[in-house]
Amino acid sequence: MQIIPAIDIKSGRCVRLYQGKFEQMTEYEGHPWEIANEYAKNGAQELHIVDLDGAKNGKPVQSSLVAQICQLDQLKVQIGGGIRTHRHLKILFSDHASRVVVGSMAVTNQQEVKSWMQEFGADKIVIALDVIMDKNNDPIVLTNGWQTQSKQRLWELIENYMEAQLEYVLCTDVTRDGTLQGPNFSLYEQCLERYPTLRLQASGGISSLDDIMALKRLKLYGAIVGKALYEKRFTLQEALAKVA
Repeated sequence: MQIIPAIDIKSGRCVRLYQGKFEQMTEYEGHPWEIANEYAKNGAQELHIVDLDGAKNGKPVQSSLVAQICQLDQLKVQIGGGIRTHRHLKILFSDHASRVVVGSMAVTNQQEVKSWMQEFGADKIVIALDVIMDKNNDPIVLTNGWQTQSKQRLWELIENYMEAQLEYVLCTDVTRDGTLQGPNFSLYEQCLERYPTLRLQASGGISSLDDIMALKRLKLYGAIVGKALYEKRFTLQEALAKVA
């Protein structure tokens, strides 16, 4: 399983949101490029970047900074935040992004996203599906910065993309994000039971090495870790040693 450190960028600084809320934002010391370089030196092979300015504005904003990070040796970078058009993808891939993360568009414009997967390759597109559990414990997908319920179940969306040779899914239970309360293990277990070929990335709530080990046992592709690293719950090297 890959340990994928997350860097959320707002106004050129590293931040973390609580359950996606901009009004509950914590800023951390260090320039994003310096933190990314440190992760690379400490053994990270992949990095997850969120352009929060882009997510808010509906178009990539931190492109020049992302391009600098993508130049780091032996580090695959996946980038999300405000990606709405074919042009946005072309810019990010020309800046050497390894994968592009598509969120709201993957829910509201499914045919267009499928055409991107066909053109650029399914291995270049990460479908990011943020969910909240309903009263029946079914995962319902949210859009627009987690403000809108799409009325679509997670399973329906994944099923639709499987015909486009879907490979990467990043799934977040939004009630866990930024909380350090542990991930939704049951959600990921159900997802892989239904779609065992997916390269599933877990995100939200990871707080301990025990969480890392539990996710590894589920045979996920990767665990995206943000706040736990910033707040020194464990080190990147410790997490990498657990999945080696």
